[in-house]
Amino acid sequence: MTTLVIVGAGPRGTGLLERIAANAAELLPADRPLEIHLVDPHPPGGGRIWRHDQSPLLRMNSMAEDVTMFTDEFATIAGPVRPGPSLAEWARRQRECAPYQEVADPAVRAELRDLAPTDFPTRRAQSAYLDWVFRRAVADLPDHVTVTVHRDTVRRIDGPADGPQTVHLGDTALTADHVALTLGHLDSAPHPRHAADAAFAARHGRFHLPPAYSADVEAELARIAPGEQVVLRGLGLAAVDLVAMLTEGRGGRFEPTGDGPALRYRPSGREPVLHLGSRRGVPYHSKTDYRLQGPPAPLPRYFDAAAVDALLATDGPLELLCDIWPLMAKEIGFGHYHELFHAHPERTALPWPEFLARYDRHGWYSPELAALVTEAVPDPANRIDFERLDHPLAGVELGSAEELQAHLREYVTADADRRADPAHSADLGAFLALLSLFGQLPRLVAGGRLTARSVAEEVDEWFFGYFNFLASGPPGFRLRQLLALSEAGVVRFLGAGVRIERDETSGTWRASGTTVPGHSVTATALVEAYLPKHALARTLDPLLGELHRAGRVVEEVVSDPEHTHRTGLVTIDPADSRLIDPALGGAPHPRRTALGPHTSLRSAAAFARPRTNAPAFRQNDAAARALLRALAALPAAALVG
Repeated sequence: MTTLVIVGAGPRGTGLLERIAANAAELLPADRPLEIHLVDPHPPGGGRIWRHDQSPLLRMNSMAEDVTMFTDEFATIAGPVRPGPSLAEWARRQRECAPYQEVADPAVRAELRDLAPTDFPTRRAQSAYLDWVFRRAVADLPDHVTVTVHRDTVRRIDGPADGPQTVHLGDTALTADHVALTLGHLDSAPHPRHAADAAFAARHGRFHLPPAYSADVEAELARIAPGEQVVLRGLGLAAVDLVAMLTEGRGGRFEPTGDGPALRYRPSGREPVLHLGSRRGVPYHSKTDYRLQGPPAPLPRYFDAAAVDALLATDGPLELLCDIWPLMAKEIGFGHYHELFHAHPERTALPWPEFLARYDRHGWYSPELAALVTEAVPDPANRIDFERLDHPLAGVELGSAEELQAHLREYVTADADRRADPAHSADLGAFLALLSLFGQLPRLVAGGRLTARSVAEEVDEWFFGYFNFLASGPPGFRLRQLLALSEAGVVRFLGAGVRIERDETSGTWRASGTTVPGHSVTATALVEAYLPKHALARTLDPLLGELHRAGRVVEEVVSDPEHTHRTGLVTIDPADSRLIDPALGGAPHPRRTALGPHTSLRSAAAFARPRTNAPAFRQNDAAARALLRALAALPAAALVG
C-alpha cells in the first residue's frame, strides 16, 4: 500500500485528484494500492475561498459557460484528456452527471435551475459545482485507489528525503510516501507598510482593514457605522465585493429606472459614505457578457513556444517591456483585429489576408505597422491602444469634486455600455489573446533570463496589474450598480494617484488624488480594498510557516548585480512542481510537491475557460504523473502501508 497526503482540498487539490484519477490506470500498477488522504478544515471541492458559507451577494467574475475544471481537446498534456461539463453545462443537466446529489441549499438550487450560460453565478453556485467535481474525481479513481477526507489542519511535516513523511494534524499524524501541498490562496501578516495605519487606528479608535478576502471580513465590516466616512483604496474585484457588502448587504436595493440597463439605488439608511480611489482612479474594466461574433482566432501566433525558444536562445539578459512585450502586444493585437475584420468588416478598409500578411512582417512598435493599422482601420475607436487603456485619466485635471463625479460616471457608463455591446466584440478577441499569453510567460520567468528588476517591476507589478485591470474585472451589472451608488451619493470617486495621509490632531485620514488638485476628503475608516498577496516570510499558514522556519522551503529570490527581488513565493521545480529544499542543497525534495498561487510557477486560477489549454491543468497533469511514477517506483519494503 502506498500513501499520498494532499494538503488542501479546494479547487487545486481537487484538480490534482482529477489528474491522478485520469493517470492512475497507466502509471500505478493494480498491485500497488494507493491510499490518498485529503486534509483541509474546509469542505472538499470549494475549500476556503469557494466554500458555500459566504455572502450570497458575492459573485464570480466569469460567465457560467466560461468556467470548467476539466481538460478538453485543446489541452497539451501527457496524460489522458477527460472531458467534463462546464459550470453552465453541469447546472443544466445535473441529474445526468454522476455521481448525482441534490444541492442542499434551496436558493442555490433555484439559481442553478435558472442559470443561463452567460450569467455570472454566485460563488455559492460555484461551490456546488466544485463539490460535484470533487465527488466525480473520487468516483473516477480506479478500485485500487481510495480517498479519506480529514477536516483538519496540517501543522508540520517531517521525515527524511529518502523515507516516509510524517504529517502532523491537530491531534493525530499521518504517515505518507509523498505529500502534495495544494494550499490555495493564503493569508500573510500585514505588510509593514500597513503597520502605521493599523497603529494609527488603534490609537484613535478608528477602523482599519488590511487587504483581505471578502468572504472572511463580513463580521469586521459590521464595525463601520452608518454614515461613516470611509476611504477604500483600490477599485478592483475586492473593492466591488466590499461595496456590495456595505450597501446592498445593509439592506439597500437596486431597481430599474426604465431607461435601458440603468439602475436606481434605494438606500436603507445604514450605509457608510464610500470614497473610492486608486492609482488609475477608475474601476477595472467589466467582463463582456457576449460571445465572439466571428470565428475564434488561431492562438497563439506570435508569442508561441517557438518564439519563446528563440528568446531563451539569445545571449544576455532580457527585459519584459523591451524584449518580450512587443511580441505579447502583437499577439493581443492579432486577437483584436482578427475579430474586428471577421465580425465587423464594414469598419475595415483592407481584406483580412492582405492585412494579416503585412501585419506579420512588421514589429509592434514599427512605423510600418502603425501606418498599416491607420490605413486598414480608419476609425481610431476601433484600434487597440494599450497606453490609453492603461492610463485612462492621464492628463485629466478637473476643477472640483463634482466635476470628477460626473466625469467618472460618464467614463463608467461608456465602459459598461461597450462591454455589453457585441458590436465591440474585438475587445473579447483581445481578451482571449491576452489569456493565451500565460501559455508561455511562465517559461520565460522560470528560465532565469529576465533581469531581477524586470521580474519585480514589469512582470509581478505592471503586467499582472495590467492583466487584472483589463481582463479580470467585475460583471457588467456591478458597474451599473456603482453608477447608481454614485448617483445616490453613497459612493464618491477620488480620482487617480490617490494619496492617503494620517492627521494625528483630528485622528482622521485625509485622502486626495491628482485628478482634482487641491481637493481632499477626511475619513474615520480606511479599507485596503484589494486582495492580499502571500509572502512566505509573513505567511499565516502554519505548515508553510513551520517549513520556512525549519529551512525546508525557500522563497523565490531573483537577483543580479543590479537588483534583488524577493517575490514571497515558494520555490518549486517547474518541471514537476516538487518543492526546492535548502536542506538538500537546493535540490527538489523527492517526496514533497507544491502547486498553486503561492508557488514560483505563478499559476493562474485552478479552474479555467474551456478550450484554452489552461496552464493550471497542464501543471496538475505533470505533477500527478510525476508523483504517480515516484510512488510506483518505490521498493515494496520501503512503503509506509
